[in-house]
Amino acid sequence: MENEAARDFLTSLLNKNLRVVATDGRMFLGQFKCTDPVTTPPSLSAPFLADFHDQFQERNVVLAHTYEYRQPSAQQRAEAAQNSGGGTGSVKLDMTSRYLGLVVVPGEHIVKIEVEEFVSQIRGQNPYATAAVV
Repeated sequence: MENEAARDFLTSLLNKNLRVVATDGRMFLGQFKCTDPVTTPPSLSAPFLADFHDQFQERNVVLAHTYEYRQPSAQQRAEAAQNSGGGTGSVKLDMTSRYLGLVVVPGEHIVKIEVEEFVSQIRGQNPYATAAVV
């Protein structure tokens, strides 16, 4: 029953926009398409199970129509601080982005996954259904 609930949950995420944060600080925003199947370990002794876990439990995530967002580099931060006049105030920098398309994010590098949903999607109703046209 637990496997069925997990499968239903993953199915509910299909084609939804996910925000995936990687260990190197990059963020990927794209449409969830699939993930690796989780296989059960074979009947092996304990030393082999560690190898099995490292080899087969990656749980990669595949995203379509993906944008990659990167934090500003240390050099960009230093230049911005220098250009701001060297004061003690804070400096605001934007993340850089680029379109990647279809992406496989390795499971071993995933730190956090968030589902992008709007209030109308959470309630399951159309926000324009009760709108009056004047």
